[in-house]
Amino acid sequence: MLRDDFQAVRQRSLHLAAPLSNEDCCAQSMPDASPIKWHLAHTTWFFETFILEARERDFRPFHSAFRVLFNSYYNGVGAKHPRAQRGLLTRPSLDEVKAYRADVDARMLRLLEAEGGDAALAALVTLGLQHEQQHQELMLTDVKHLLAQNPIAPGYDGEGMAPDSPPGPLAFIDFDGGLVEIGFDGRGFCFDNELPRHRSYVAPFALASRLVTNGEYAAFIEAGGYRDPALWLAEGWDRVASGELAAPLYWRRQEDNSWREFTLHGEVPLDPARPVTHLSLYEADAYARWCGARLPTEAEWEFAARLASIEAGRLHPEAAAGQGLTQMFGACWQWTSSSYAPYPGYAPAPGAIGEYNGKFMVNQYVLRGSSCATPGGHARASYRNFFPAYARWQFTGIRLAR
Repeated sequence: MLRDDFQAVRQRSLHLAAPLSNEDCCAQSMPDASPIKWHLAHTTWFFETFILEARERDFRPFHSAFRVLFNSYYNGVGAKHPRAQRGLLTRPSLDEVKAYRADVDARMLRLLEAEGGDAALAALVTLGLQHEQQHQELMLTDVKHLLAQNPIAPGYDGEGMAPDSPPGPLAFIDFDGGLVEIGFDGRGFCFDNELPRHRSYVAPFALASRLVTNGEYAAFIEAGGYRDPALWLAEGWDRVASGELAAPLYWRRQEDNSWREFTLHGEVPLDPARPVTHLSLYEADAYARWCGARLPTEAEWEFAARLASIEAGRLHPEAAAGQGLTQMFGACWQWTSSSYAPYPGYAPAPGAIGEYNGKFMVNQYVLRGSSCATPGGHARASYRNFFPAYARWQFTGIRLAR
């Protein structure tokens, strides 16, 4: 039932924030990340602005200033507080944001009780819940980046992380390709950028059976991968030469030349069996070149993923297990070589809600799959995630192709 789904998703956001202090929830570690308090408020703003404002009789906002403070990028709604300054919002307090959530939730539940059978309302509520699930993943990756700036390396989750069992050898699985159907298949929910379903020709290709591991990536570093300009795209090499790129984002070299890795469980010895993660497209592409392979296109990835099982993760990517095509979901988002562009015949929704995906179809690359931070039930084969080539704070990894 939609009411039950609404309550479950809304409660999970509060559950994710529960281990954090008020100070943790207010800070912002970089412009690309947002404070946890802002995530809790913005996901509430979505329901108040796009649903209650249009449908609630005698609508009154919880607080008139919130319309600007917690607008993310919807120019059609009006003014926005600057993204890079979200961490300066010490007011409203976390308690007031929670009161805002409780107020909007109560009003939404009354609306669903009265108009729950309305198909247009149900579609917009479902979009709001999927939007909140996206922010739940961002809450984990943003707070990880925040905690990583602290020299005492505090963990988000107090549980330990035991070494994983080594995966089997990496193998390449052949696919015949052909004229294939790409895009949302009509079952369940999709975002507008997964539409329309269309035919695409995929030449015969091979896809790696699992993701690249920490141990394999460490070998690339030790072999001089970050010192060889022949492996790198020009923009990537500029970042290497400037000192910005020298290892995955959360790797920390020790005095004995070993590596440790910062995780949501705190800092731990680097586990060679687990997938390497928090890489830019530049690093993923350079590693693939070093291996004599390449990154898959998004059409190749989706065509192969139609047979893969969808699994949810556990705060950090786990080592591959089993035979055949593994780790397509639930470990790391996988960089593709495909620029983020509209499918043939794509049309954004009318109004401000149409700003959700379409206006970002420039200077971004597509990632496929899902990560260990993706909420259960949120992943599907047609899902198109997208980030600029330099982005590393998400759980991003490498799937090789040839």
